[in-house]
Amino acid sequence: MSSRVLVADDSSTMRKIILRSLQAVGVPDATEAADGAEAVALFKPGEFDLVLTDWNMPGKTGLEVVQEIRAMDKNVPIIMITTEAEKGRVMQAIQAGVSDYLVKPFTADTLREKLDKHGCGA
Repeated sequence: MSSRVLVADDSSTMRKIILRSLQAVGVPDATEAADGAEAVALFKPGEFDLVLTDWNMPGKTGLEVVQEIRAMDKNVPIIMITTEAEKGRVMQAIQAGVSDYLVKPFTADTLREKLDKHGCGA
């Protein structure tokens, strides 16, 4: 069964990198959101097995995305993609209900480990 993944990042380059990494670990396609507001609008409980969201986005931040998706779905794994500089904010994200986080730049192997950990491996 292939995982259904929602990828939210305002950088189209970063979305391409994430999609390529997902393909490398056996997740053939993902739904893309160009910002936090679009991610929340696209999310429907039961339609996604995993959400990957950037922290810094216009409209809604990754933190707001986590809070709003958590209000709709308590169980879907949400992985926050962050830079090293934002690591201090990870506690905030965990309190908001984030399942895990990935620090940029990351490798396909690191992504695979996170997917496996949350039962979304290919």
